[in-house]
Amino acid sequence: MMLVAAGMASSGKIAFASTFAIFCERAFEQIRNGIARPGLPVHVCGSHGGIHTGSDGSSAQSIEDLAIFRTLPGMTVVHPCDDLSAEELTVQLKDIGGPSYMRTARNKTKRLYDDDSVGGLKIGNGSVLREGEDVAILSCGVMVEQSLEAAFDLSKEGIESTVVDMHTIKPLDAPLLDRVSKECGCLVTAEDHSVIGGLGGAVAEWLSFNRPIPLEMVGVADRFGESGDSDDLMRILGLTSAEISDAAKRSIDRRNIIP
Repeated sequence: MMLVAAGMASSGKIAFASTFAIFCERAFEQIRNGIARPGLPVHVCGSHGGIHTGSDGSSAQSIEDLAIFRTLPGMTVVHPCDDLSAEELTVQLKDIGGPSYMRTARNKTKRLYDDDSVGGLKIGNGSVLREGEDVAILSCGVMVEQSLEAAFDLSKEGIESTVVDMHTIKPLDAPLLDRVSKECGCLVTAEDHSVIGGLGGAVAEWLSFNRPIPLEMVGVADRFGESGDSDDLMRILGLTSAEISDAAKRSIDRRNIIP
């Protein structure tokens, strides 16, 4: 599939290829050498990504795909949070002039955008869904909804959070990162993905070079998933609004002890 798409792209077409995210990992060498190296306009969609896949079990739960494809030079990596943003960003991908990887979820997710607000999305620019000055929560995919719930709960305790839908993981929105890190002084990342190499890793890399402030990561620890109901698995692996709230408080505490 991937090399057929590459052949179409080398013939002047813009190609889209879609399969389960875990099978995109199997095709990594083809994507690397057949698509990314020549910089062809092939847009790969990996569906059924993350722990949210649920009962299919660990063999089908791709929790490392964002990290893998983020390493490819020139590869745009996108993870939308709902159906409207997925549609909008897919349409935009055809105009970027190079390859991309988009991850989508298996299960139905809450719609966080509407027909008006989704038009403001742009690949490479994070979408600020809520403004607050105490902590910034950067999230992607199904964890954007959890981040908004966490921000609502934190506000009851007098903690005001900025929430960013960081749908584009590569390239990161550096100007937005610079702004929220200055304004809040501490960050949280939340993703249905390994804490190694995904959104959290990308933000940590940026901070290490630009603004070394406290960062707490919410994601899958250094482990594989397991089979079960999606909601149960998200709770077992710590991918909940409560975990994000706790991470926000830890990040704030670390900021407050810095001399």
